[in-house]
Amino acid sequence: MPDTLPPIIDVEASGFGSASYPIEVGLVLPDGTSYCTLIRPEANWTHWDESAEKVHQVSRETLLKTGRSASEAARDVNAHLRGMTVYCDSWYHDFTWLSRLFDAAECAQAFRLEDIRTLLNEAQAEHWYATRMQVQADLRLPRHRASNDARILQATLGRVRAAWSSSVSQPDNA
Repeated sequence: MPDTLPPIIDVEASGFGSASYPIEVGLVLPDGTSYCTLIRPEANWTHWDESAEKVHQVSRETLLKTGRSASEAARDVNAHLRGMTVYCDSWYHDFTWLSRLFDAAECAQAFRLEDIRTLLNEAQAEHWYATRMQVQADLRLPRHRASNDARILQATLGRVRAAWSSSVSQPDNA
């Protein structure tokens, strides 16, 4: 088993559903380096779910004032993750929101996105939720901010690997 943990990404969004879009992307690399950016909504990104705002606590006004353009955010995410396989805990939603980001930026995503569950054996999967709750309590990071959630996921993966390791193939990252 590799000594390092894989890169993890998390995306916060304007809500759920087909009209939602990414508002924040955060990632943590194998060496623990993190990157996070707020994303300014594109002109045609108009969906806003007040209940989602209550969860991530980022207002649309904040995004309009301080968010980076889709092009800038996509360029930076690609620069950090180029050629890697990157893991997330909500593949369908994160894939959709990242696709929306890269489409708006008119550039290709330069990394592969996979579900973190593909890295877990049965025992690790069984203990994932309880371990994640303990990691959240230990790290005391606010949830539903993208880089914090990515850090929690990476730390949880490390902890379940340490406690419940067995033969699980680990993909190579470039």
